[in-house]
Amino acid sequence: MSASAGLRFRTAAAHDVQAIASLHADSWRRHYRGAYSDAFLDGDVTGYLAAMWTTRLASQDAQSSTILAEADGAIVGTRLMALTARAVLDWSPASGLYLWVLEQNVAAQSFYEARGGACVERAEDPPPGGDPANLNGQPMMLRYAWQDPSRLLG
Repeated sequence: MSASAGLRFRTAAAHDVQAIASLHADSWRRHYRGAYSDAFLDGDVTGYLAAMWTTRLASQDAQSSTILAEADGAIVGTRLMALTARAVLDWSPASGLYLWVLEQNVAAQSFYEARGGACVERAEDPPPGGDPANLNGQPMMLRYAWQDPSRLLG
């Protein structure tokens, strides 16, 4: 895909499932504690996410792509968001872009807002794996959208 100052971007493949699931699980454990149950987060959340990512990466959906940023284990969000915007614009120039984030993850919300994202929807977060025991109460999630993904290219 591309590289910049030791940073490499590429499309994710099936052999990346464990690395993606581990990174995703680490993020959930750091940012979703309190919304998701400790038993779920401290259990096999990596296994749960590995199954989800296996399905996602096996999909042949032309509207779906997962981009990885590799640089000594560090992830950089701004450039990754720009590459995502480019992929969306290449696929459908008139299309928008959105993502979901838990309401309690205010750091992510600030990150998205600083990049022009607008909170356009609030909804109940469905329990991971469909098991209500994986939640604490009923956490809410927010949908951030960019009607014009080209705003992320700068």
